Amino acid sequence: MATSSPTTEQVWEIDRAVEDLVRGEAAWAACDRVKRRELLERMSVATAQHAEEWVRAAVAYKHLPEDSPLVGEEWITGPYPVLTSLGSLAASIEALEESRSPVDGFSLGQAPGGRVSVRVLPHSIWDQLLLNGFSAEVWMPPGVTKEEVRTRAGLAQLRPAETNGVGVVLGAGNITSIPILDVLYELYANNRVVALKLNPVTDGLLDVFREVLAPLIDLGAVRILTGGADVGGYLVHHPKVSHVHMTGSAATHDTIVFGPGAEGRARKAASTPLLGKPVTSELGGVSPTIVIPGDWSEADLRYQAEHIATQKLHNGGYNCVASQVVLISSDWAQKDRFLTHLRQALSDAPARPAYYPGSDDRVGQAVDAYADARCLAGGRVLLTDLDPADPGPALTTEYFGPVLAVLALPGDMGQFLDEAIHTANERLAGTLGVNLIAHPRTIAALGGALDKVIAELRYGTVALNAWTGVGYLTATASWGAYPGHTLDDVQSGIGVVHNALLLDGPERTVVRGPFHPAPRAILHGKTTLSPKPPWFVSNRTAATTGRLLADFAASPRWTALPKIFASALRG
Repeated sequence: MATSSPTTEQVWEIDRAVEDLVRGEAAWAACDRVKRRELLERMSVATAQHAEEWVRAAVAYKHLPEDSPLVGEEWITGPYPVLTSLGSLAASIEALEESRSPVDGFSLGQAPGGRVSVRVLPHSIWDQLLLNGFSAEVWMPPGVTKEEVRTRAGLAQLRPAETNGVGVVLGAGNITSIPILDVLYELYANNRVVALKLNPVTDGLLDVFREVLAPLIDLGAVRILTGGADVGGYLVHHPKVSHVHMTGSAATHDTIVFGPGAEGRARKAASTPLLGKPVTSELGGVSPTIVIPGDWSEADLRYQAEHIATQKLHNGGYNCVASQVVLISSDWAQKDRFLTHLRQALSDAPARPAYYPGSDDRVGQAVDAYADARCLAGGRVLLTDLDPADPGPALTTEYFGPVLAVLALPGDMGQFLDEAIHTANERLAGTLGVNLIAHPRTIAALGGALDKVIAELRYGTVALNAWTGVGYLTATASWGAYPGHTLDDVQSGIGVVHNALLLDGPERTVVRGPFHPAPRAILHGKTTLSPKPPWFVSNRTAATTGRLLADFAASPRWTALPKIFASALRG
């Protein structure tokens, strides 16, 4: 994994941590479901107690102003999804305790191609109120029956005493909930005790993570390590480690699995991994947003431009599922007007530092590759006028930064959708997430054909009039690449995470949201209550709303709702 080696002291620390986990595996195996649920409940209390400290640490390493609305991103993608996941996992364990399936009480339906769908959002009354207008389904692979979904849900918790050794989680450096959620999935879905190696970018969160994971650390089921690639390399090759899970880029994955440089490339070409143990991963790629043409109002054009700006600029563009290519119809009468709004939305989004290592170099590569690249305010780059026949590296290189490309494809509605599906499936790198935007009248006109479009798109999360990030935030949804990738063609990864219902082998998550926000939705005959979502980069009260949502996730109660609604409406 690296040309350098860890110090003697680091080797000693790693060896001791792994030995602790070898012993801790027996303690984890001895925990029945009641004990495992109690551990989740204790972690929830700890997360709530240390949420403020968590957000302060994230704000510090991302260099955000403490009074910025962007602080809301750290609440909503830090403590909030951990709290909701802890609660959902605890509910699944409780169902198994009572000889029920975790999916009991969830609606099972049919999706195109003989697939069973599990409606995971909304589920509770709280979902219906706080995420009104949003929905999510998990689609299972074709041929899986409803009874199989029900009886197989639970994964390793169906046989909790049968543990699977020591696993390594190589933590992400961008979204602060990822390391904790990955640890939980390794323990509860796969029955592996975990050595969590933090990304050096997130070392400032070490103390918080120790507090949140304290119940598992005290049991001996988790150890946390810090250090660079040398530490990670020694850890993943440790003879007593049986499995590795990582979040990052395909390039980093290949270095870990096959080794660096020319030798690593040769091993990959020969399908002879240097790392001889199972690896799962959640990797990035070039995520597209497909804008389906329709007759939009000026307010629609402006709002959906802000929506795409959010898909690109949330967390500064340092998201595995950040939109990178907008696929738009060259024959759409409103194309130019929409692109004007998009340029404005990208420019108007709040400024923030480029905190993630290598960002300036990657943005510079995009500018160098396109002579007509538009450099906008705040270091953002917009690439337009791409040639469909030779669009350049924007379709195959994940820039992982504030770079957005627009690719116009010809044709009427049917031809455009065919071209967009082909481009998304065959020409773009990665399969993590794809966004679709369509006016309700267009959705009605397409009818069942739109579900077929969703089924044809080979992505782990498909979002219609919502950002795929909503799938990440939905604890009971699956998160990961489209299934079927291999070590030597990994695309956006192998396996899934989150999946708090512990579904066996989900294919994808499908998210739907409102095209119009409240209160404007009422003018269009919709009863949607959701205003501009708090994850929008243009939301003025995101910090307050994010804090309130995290507090609510820790302790759901009716009395907390008025403040949440008031803050959300002011956004």
